[in-house]
Amino acid sequence: MNAPSAPAVKVGAVVLTMGNRPAELRALLESVAKQDGDPIEVVVVGNGSPLPPIAVPGLTVRTVELSENVGIPAGRNVGIEAFGPAGREADILLFLDDDGLLPGQDTAELCRQAFAADPKLGIISFRIADPDTGVTQRRHVPRLRASDPMRSSRVTTFLGGANAVRTRVFAEAGLLPDEFFYAHEETDLAWRALDAGWMIDYRADMVLHHPTTAPSRHAVYHRMVARNRVWLARRNLPAPLVPVYLGVWLLLTLARRPSLPALRAWFGGFKEGWTTPCGPRRPMKWRTVWRLTRLGRPPVI
Repeated sequence: MNAPSAPAVKVGAVVLTMGNRPAELRALLESVAKQDGDPIEVVVVGNGSPLPPIAVPGLTVRTVELSENVGIPAGRNVGIEAFGPAGREADILLFLDDDGLLPGQDTAELCRQAFAADPKLGIISFRIADPDTGVTQRRHVPRLRASDPMRSSRVTTFLGGANAVRTRVFAEAGLLPDEFFYAHEETDLAWRALDAGWMIDYRADMVLHHPTTAPSRHAVYHRMVARNRVWLARRNLPAPLVPVYLGVWLLLTLARRPSLPALRAWFGGFKEGWTTPCGPRRPMKWRTVWRLTRLGRPPVI
């Protein structure tokens, strides 16, 4: 008698859009349609914007229109829940920026293989490369030793618009933090996933093409970065590490010599982080602190 075949691994994708890059969105979806293996079902979330009918040959696309911009993490959570509670109708979800593009046809298959080979692997962070120059910005390598973007490794966080997540992670660690709106939501989820026993890999061979940009292009960048940094610590760190972590980031921010308006916005966000609700507090275990330290990024920096 033949042994039963393994069930097919269902891969889905979530794309969040403001509706202002229709040509880039279509190019991305066409690159998803070209992926090797079983077809990928895509959910496109219009974050406060109407969406036209989207038809891409060989691709099943569902659309969800939100009446207002709810922010990046809440918008992506809507996409996750479109695959059932905690995304359980899929085994793996890809999260792709609407102005990105998958240049290789094997990315989804590489994800299937990676998750099958390592049962404790929960999240994969792709390498982001400029489509014209091939350059990967240092900030897009999610580790402290970021000089060689071609080196794959275990990491402690991931890139929000270029990743793959095993949906069991959402079931065990929760979804992205809606409250954050923008900035540090990936690290919040990463810390909770690591605390639940999952691992995170940065894979240089899984590439998303994305134009080179500066994060400060967002008007709310400095305020959100500071506020959410405080929320991140308040939600996830053991109490003795909260002032250490935030003190280190205060010094790093000052050392970078931001402009006076940027510094004012940063300190406004820092104050807001202490004076506003940040969601539930679930401090990580001390063994998770040690795991982060062994992985090269202790949660004080």
